[in-house]
Amino acid sequence: MQTKELSLHHIIRPSQTTGKKTPALFMLHGYGSNEEDLFSFASELPEELCVISVQAPYSLPPYGYAWYAIHFDTTDGKWSDDEQAVASREKIATFIDEAIAAYDLDAGNITLLGFSQGTILSYALALSYPGKIKNVIALSGYINENILTEHYDREDHSHLHFYCSHGSADQVIPVAWARQAPPFLKKLGIDHSYEEFPVGHGVAPQNFRSFHRWLTERLAEEE
Repeated sequence: MQTKELSLHHIIRPSQTTGKKTPALFMLHGYGSNEEDLFSFASELPEELCVISVQAPYSLPPYGYAWYAIHFDTTDGKWSDDEQAVASREKIATFIDEAIAAYDLDAGNITLLGFSQGTILSYALALSYPGKIKNVIALSGYINENILTEHYDREDHSHLHFYCSHGSADQVIPVAWARQAPPFLKKLGIDHSYEEFPVGHGVAPQNFRSFHRWLTERLAEEE
């Protein structure tokens, strides 16, 4: 499958199956990283998935990218540019629609896999536009209510599935922030799983195995 020119730069691992609409997994990397980072997982993900790893729109020299700016010189430690985050939320929503059309993907079977800032955007997109997303793998992030749409709580979230995980020794995003996700999702009636691992800001091998098993089970339910 040849990568097409769409509104966001991306790389692809095509689905290895044919004969039906293709389920897809969109990868959203963290602050200062790029589309190659999470793509290292691609070869080990279920073969029926079309895996699309997306590059964030804001350049962060010397070689990274960000979904929105973070200012570390404020009095409270750091400050997120929520306007840029909302803009990125909309860019991702548009890009997913483009990719569904360009690559003949199953619009009813879309998974997001985010890490850190990519997870924050995955939460924002799925909770704001639940009709676009089926599954979310939320690694080392948290829910920023300031970047959700105004009436997100009036949407139907009943079909969504979330796998959330965090490092108990994370020094970048406090685990206390991540622990707020389960009650938030429960209030919206969303099926979810939450796990912690004894690591810092990263994805441990046992974390990968856990979300891989979860994703495989979700895909099996669709068959």
